Parts: sequence; structure tokens; C-alpha cells
Amino acid sequence: MSFENDTVLVTGGASFIGSHLVEQLVDRGADVRVADDLSSGETDNLAAVEDEVEFYRGNLKHWRFADEATEGIDRLFHLAADHGGRGYISNYPANCATNMALDNIVFETAVQNGVEKITFASSACTYPTDIQTERKRLQEDMVSFDERGGAYADESYGWAKLMGELSLNSFHEQYGVDASSVRIFTAYGPRENETHAIIALIAKAYAGQEPFQIWGDGEQTRNFTYVDDIVSALLLANEKITDATPVNAGISEYISINDVVEAIFDYMGEEPPEMNYMTDKPVGVRHRAADTTRAEELLGWEPENTLEDGLAETIDWYTANRDREYVRENLETLLHER
Repeated sequence: MSFENDTVLVTGGASFIGSHLVEQLVDRGADVRVADDLSSGETDNLAAVEDEVEFYRGNLKHWRFADEATEGIDRLFHLAADHGGRGYISNYPANCATNMALDNIVFETAVQNGVEKITFASSACTYPTDIQTERKRLQEDMVSFDERGGAYADESYGWAKLMGELSLNSFHEQYGVDASSVRIFTAYGPRENETHAIIALIAKAYAGQEPFQIWGDGEQTRNFTYVDDIVSALLLANEKITDATPVNAGISEYISINDVVEAIFDYMGEEPPEMNYMTDKPVGVRHRAADTTRAEELLGWEPENTLEDGLAETIDWYTANRDREYVRENLETLLHER
């Protein structure tokens, strides 16, 4: 898959997933532009390709900046969003709701500037929460804009992502722009911050937290998906989907928080401390995993990284780039702020 001679914009390109995507696009020969306000991203995330990308700093909710960022672009990957882990989206619903304005401004300026292909980073939070109490793999058609009661998204963040999909579909219908939406399921990996589950658990272990705090009873499950697999799905969707069809990017395995904690301490070669299960904390839905049939059929995509492989890469990155004493002293702040 080559993007040679294409001018590609990645919004949120200095962020966790965005920076990995930027690196892959550079490797594939694209001329890459990044637009980011650095509210959660960092220019250090782009260190490996800083001399090969064009960086625009600004707020994409401002029309003039979005218009400037999308001018002269062939392909757009729209990842910019106000987001965080479960604690963040539960405590800052209004912040997350502003994503609806952000998405529409980016899509409208992109279409007006002649962008040919748009890929939107959506979320598993678009799925109805009431069907995630038991282990039932989520299929794309479990969300519907055509049936009464066909949508019941997960908090303001999920509703905003769902409206982003609807908006992009509308731009496709009216203007004919090639479009795709990738529903990302619990991504993790190097460069992610501590407000997200995997990095939060690694940070607590690294800091020697005792008793070790786990939100909920630890038996809630997610399909933790390594960032390289997410990036692969985004690239394939941009290449192969044109009609705004949404597609899942996630593993089909149910992995409990307790399983992750055990795997972290096992890799770090340490005995797990006493556990403090904090059942008063927000934990989201009980079970979540993706049905990847559509991704396999439309993209030829399936995840390649196991939890063990992904955790090893992530733990190695975290311990090499974070000072243990700093993490210990600032743990609570790191866990709750973007």
C-alpha cells in the first residue's frame, strides 16, 4: 500500500495513535501535514519524522485554521478529538461534546478544499451500552441511523463520535467525497498517556502503588488492541472504503482488567501487591469485544499482535521514558489529566 506523491493531513497527528500513523505514512512515501493543538499530543512523539512532516499548530474548531490546514490536501485522516480514558470522558462530558463542532468544521473545510478521501477515527463507544452487559461481540450493524431506537451510545464522547460518523456519511452523500469510519476498540501502546487503562495500570505498577488500585472488580473486559494494528486498519480503510461504511478495528478476545494486571507484573518480574478494588469508580460497560468479519471482508485486515507482545513493547517504552520517582510523586495527576 503506497501513498507516494499524495499530500496527507493527519489531524491530531502529534497524539498517541496519530504519531504512529504519521510515521507509517512517511514510510509509504506520503507528503504529510500534521494539525494539532498539542492539548494531549506532544511534538516529541514526532521526533523520528520531524524533518519530514509539515506541522501546523492550532485549534481545528476555529474555521480559519481548519481551512488553512486542509488546503492542498489529497487525503485526510481525522483523529483530532477531545478525549481521554474512562475517568476523563465521565468527568468532562461537555469537553467531549465539543467534538461534534470540531468534526463538522474539519469535514466542511476539507470538502470545500477538494480533499478526495476522508477517514474518520471513530470509537467502540458508538455502540449501544445496553447490549454490552454480556459477552456479545459487536457488529457494525448493531448501530443504525435508519431504525427507531437504533442508537444508544456510551456517554457524550460516544454520542459525539456517532454524530461524527453521521456527519461524514452526509458529506459523502451530498458531495461524493470518498469516506470511511474506523471504530477503534481500546487501543494501547507506546506514547499513550496515563488516563487510559493499560498505561494507567503500568504506571501504578512502575510507581509501586500499594495497595494496587483497580477500578471496579477487575472482571470487566475489553479487547485491548495494539496501536500498530489500529494504524493498519486506518490505512486500509482510507485505501479501500469509499462509501462511508464503518468498520471495526479491534481484537475479538475478551480480556479482563485482572488479566492485564497479572500480565504486567509477570512481565516486570514482580509479585503483585495487595489489590484494592474500587467499585465506586466509573468503569463503563461490562464487556466489550469486536466482531471483525467486516474488516476481514472489506480490508483483508486482522490484528497481528497478541496482548503479551503489545504489553512487552509498551512496558519497555514506558519504563525507558518515564522517571520512576516522578511517576510516583505525580501519579494521581497523571491518571486524571490529559
